Amino acid sequence: MNPRVPIAHNRFYNYEELTALLQQLAAAFPETATLSSIGKTFLGREIWLMTITNKATGSDLEKPAYYIDAHIHAEEHTTSATALYAASYLLEKFGTDEKVTMLMNEQAFYILPRLNPDGAEFSLSHPFRWCGNGRFVPGSEDERGHGLYQTDLNDDGYIVQMRVPDAAGEWKISELDSRVMVQRAPGEFGGKYYRLYPEGLIPDYDGVELEIEPTRDGNLNRQFPANWAQETEQYGAGLYPGSEPESKAMIDFILAHPNICGMNSFHTHGGVHLRPSTTKYDSEMSPRDLTLFKDLGAVGTSITGYPTISTYEGFTPDKTKARRGSLKDWMFEETGVPIFATELWDIEKAAGIEKVAFYNLRPRDDQTLIKMVQWVWENHGEKGWREWTPFKHPQLGEVEIGGLAEIWVLRNPPGHLLEEICHTNTLFCLEHAAASPRIRVRSSIAEKIGTSPDGRGLYKIRAVIGNDGYLPSHLTDRAIEKKVAETVKVELHLENAELLMGDGLADVGHLAGRNGRKYQWSPWGEKWGRTARPVEWLVKAGEGAKMNLVVSSQKGGVQKAEVDLND
Repeated sequence: MNPRVPIAHNRFYNYEELTALLQQLAAAFPETATLSSIGKTFLGREIWLMTITNKATGSDLEKPAYYIDAHIHAEEHTTSATALYAASYLLEKFGTDEKVTMLMNEQAFYILPRLNPDGAEFSLSHPFRWCGNGRFVPGSEDERGHGLYQTDLNDDGYIVQMRVPDAAGEWKISELDSRVMVQRAPGEFGGKYYRLYPEGLIPDYDGVELEIEPTRDGNLNRQFPANWAQETEQYGAGLYPGSEPESKAMIDFILAHPNICGMNSFHTHGGVHLRPSTTKYDSEMSPRDLTLFKDLGAVGTSITGYPTISTYEGFTPDKTKARRGSLKDWMFEETGVPIFATELWDIEKAAGIEKVAFYNLRPRDDQTLIKMVQWVWENHGEKGWREWTPFKHPQLGEVEIGGLAEIWVLRNPPGHLLEEICHTNTLFCLEHAAASPRIRVRSSIAEKIGTSPDGRGLYKIRAVIGNDGYLPSHLTDRAIEKKVAETVKVELHLENAELLMGDGLADVGHLAGRNGRKYQWSPWGEKWGRTARPVEWLVKAGEGAKMNLVVSSQKGGVQKAEVDLND
């Protein structure tokens, strides 16, 4: 295939390059792509969003929509690459790939490839490990609180670690490989030990202990209006939900697009699909909703190889400190939309290391760490591993600087592995999108049952409205519980005809999807919610009368059908 817009999927793009590529895609595919800005960042950059659908089959707002966002965290460059790949894949494959064509004919995709372009731009051009969203420049006077702040001490273009000799230290140099630091055993004494710190300065160091202060801003994914907690309890929360321009722009866009019925928010790292809840145990969720997430997640696992786990049960080390104010919890807990947060890239899997936890690589034994460092050196070279070098620290004295360049190792893969990550995770998103509710007029007919005194025909109109999709029209039990699930409506439009009986705007309630057939077993056979319902009207029609139906579902789209007159 010769793409209309050639894109190298083995590298990361800065803001100017990404903007140019998105503009090229929109120009090359005017029949299926629209590029718009949902707002401006703190530093004034546009936050681009690509709307993708076959415009000839209707407005995106009248179709079920699938939403992808990326780069909410500045250092997670793989996410932006994957979102860009997804947009390119959909546009280039339309008309030749059967599933992509079906999806774009019947659905819409909203792809936000870089929510945090200020932070991403800073991360791409500076070595800081955590950059926030641009409100405070890392390492600047305005950004600092107290304690250690990150900086490139030896001017090598990286911020890595400092190993500081300390008899009370928790770490020691491995006897098998001097590059590797391993933990000191609980009862171990008599060796040479170290403390490990991020590379940086401590202007208020008291000569005894030092603190490592987090940056003052940064975590836009704690700024959403669900389970929100203030900054003193949840780092990155901001002054209130949506207090940063980037998170507010996302909130406003999502609220303006209630046709969104599935989402994936890309992050790095860990190689795992995270599902709700972020603050609750599985036992506190609706069994149907839990099964739904497990079933959809199993599809993702079969494609990407990433396991699907509960954010709270499997990805939160300290259950007393649940992550609050996340996009995932807002979308599921408050709107009932099935959402995954995919942590792209897994260095352990790539290096052939057994996975023991999804959130913490340390502590590990010598052999495991040596294997990982060797893999990093072979695949990243100096960009991933910095040899330990002596340095005279102004506060700590003689130290060594080196270790993993975490942004380019733990957070992001080497370029030659990037496209496969982009491809498989795009395919999962397409399968999730394909599970959307699909509201249909399964049949509609007007049967003549007599003639009125004025000579016009009397017709009984009968229509069957059904859901041919996997998900129900209300998506989840949570949506019903929160009273945000809108029912399916049918409107009868008449020309040269008069409605005698029935509602011109009929409510057919919620329509189950295919997934609803497996959850209510009984000894007398399966039970399930109805996937279809009939609607009837009595109409008096004159010559040349026309009768049309418009079926609307917030999550299942808008369908129109002409009623056949059966004389």
